[in-house]
Amino acid sequence: MTVKESTFGRTKEGKEVKRYLLTGKSGMEVEVTNFGACILAVRVPDENGIKRDVILGYDTLEEYYDNGCGFGAYIGRSSNRIGGAKVTLDGVTYELEDNNKGNNLHSGSNRSHYQLYEAVCGQDEDSAYVELHRTSPSMEQGFPGNLDQSIRYTLTAQNELKITYHAVSDETTVINLTNHSYFNLGGHDSGDILDHELEIYADAFLLTDATLLPTGEIASVEGTPMDFRTMHTVGERINADYEPLRLAGGYDHNYNLPNDGKMKKAAWVRSPKSGIAMEVWTDLCGMQLYTSNGMNHKKGKGGAYYEKFAGICFETQYYPNSCNEPKFPSCVFGAGQPYDSVTIYKFL
Repeated sequence: MTVKESTFGRTKEGKEVKRYLLTGKSGMEVEVTNFGACILAVRVPDENGIKRDVILGYDTLEEYYDNGCGFGAYIGRSSNRIGGAKVTLDGVTYELEDNNKGNNLHSGSNRSHYQLYEAVCGQDEDSAYVELHRTSPSMEQGFPGNLDQSIRYTLTAQNELKITYHAVSDETTVINLTNHSYFNLGGHDSGDILDHELEIYADAFLLTDATLLPTGEIASVEGTPMDFRTMHTVGERINADYEPLRLAGGYDHNYNLPNDGKMKKAAWVRSPKSGIAMEVWTDLCGMQLYTSNGMNHKKGKGGAYYEKFAGICFETQYYPNSCNEPKFPSCVFGAGQPYDSVTIYKFL
């Protein structure tokens, strides 16, 4: 297992940006940058031994400055939607940026994946990692508290990309972290993901309003196009005459997982084009399934253009708006209370 550092470019302020190549025993590779703690590439051997880059992204640092869709992005302080773009903490109401139909989405436009992080690397016989660290100052993105945050990306000998999150604030604040990589297991430039075979091990999901903010109601997947407890292709029912799908233009929904803090397999997905399969593991209570419904001729790596349904996201997290919805497990953390979580993308 190895990790190699190289130069990725310079920020607009002239600071050097690094990229880190993690290489595993079977030839799997993961590339990460300390700009935004973004994942740049995940290369996996297919059933014929040919390496395929299975996440959408860009070629240059300059393009990552225009990454509103969040290719490979670390999302903090709060992923997903916060209703009314405001939150009340310890009796004080904090106004957030309204950047999504009256709501705050992914903490606004000043996102965590436009910041520069400090990096530490390591390797041994069974793993290689890069750990990225940054302190978000109080009131950055509108949230109180100086938030000390670290994101460790580890490639294991078992072909796992393990993401370990740690964060702690000196004031009560919202902490709901995720990764926003868009996967296409046929290869990032192979077209859409509608033929991908998918299983999600969840009995329920969150209903939303027309702005895709959860209403607070938890619905059973039974008898609906949301039910992936047995395998279906992504595209099999994506255009069904079903209100949650119509509102989102595809899948953009939070699935409910056991809120027990234990690692659990949340999903399995496979591309018949490549034979590459992936499991998603998390210790969190929710996972947002997003099928890049808003993608529209976005230029990506190697001259590829990404269209609608070009990738699929598995965003492990607390439920959206859980800082305001008392019926949901809360993503509000007190001063000194640590946030710790692990997500694993395991390739088969």
